[in-house]
Amino acid sequence: MRNIKNSITLIGHLGDDPKIIQTMNGNTLANFSLATNDYYRNQQGEKVTSTEWHRCVAWGKLAEVMSSICKKGKEVAIRGKLTYNSYEDKDGIRRKMSQIVIDEFVLLGRKTSET
Repeated sequence: MRNIKNSITLIGHLGDDPKIIQTMNGNTLANFSLATNDYYRNQQGEKVTSTEWHRCVAWGKLAEVMSSICKKGKEVAIRGKLTYNSYEDKDGIRRKMSQIVIDEFVLLGRKTSET
């Protein structure tokens, strides 16, 4: 049961290509956004789509692999943990930001031939 503590699994579409950053101590980091959709019917019976955006980060070899094969719009399944960072915005206001630190991912969807 220890492995399910602070564990999050999402399936969604990449909002952008992962952006690679080399940290000052030489670690590789990939940042990207993930959109997940939920569907429901409103009181008029109309289908409504609700989209949530998630900030995601991958480290090391996983970051390199994701940046090479994951592209904007691709559907992926990710598993990781939810973390929070705080920062000060341009107006000096302290803000808190959540992000998912990815442990593993699976590229989903149909394979397409590149032209």
